[in-house]
Amino acid sequence: MFIVTITYTQPIEAIEARTVEHREWLDQHVASGLIVAAGPMVPRTGGILVVASRISKDELATLLKDDPFMVHDLADYKITEFKAGKLNPAMVPFA
Repeated sequence: MFIVTITYTQPIEAIEARTVEHREWLDQHVASGLIVAAGPMVPRTGGILVVASRISKDELATLLKDDPFMVHDLADYKITEFKAGKLNPAMVPFA
């Protein structure tokens, strides 16, 4: 699985101007089961994605290039891969 940490690099007004597009991009990947969870950090300085392990880290990096926040250079992305040693049974399809 992967944790993607998104850190905003532009003012929140620029982020909000692209949030609808970003959420539409997220919606398609949540619907496909690739993104397991997504949401803003608290306080809102970025966001977190939890991504299923059915793609490689390189494939995920390529996929993220289509996120409007990246397309418009609004945020930095950090991909952390991990192997879940403990996993809620509901999460097994995503591991």
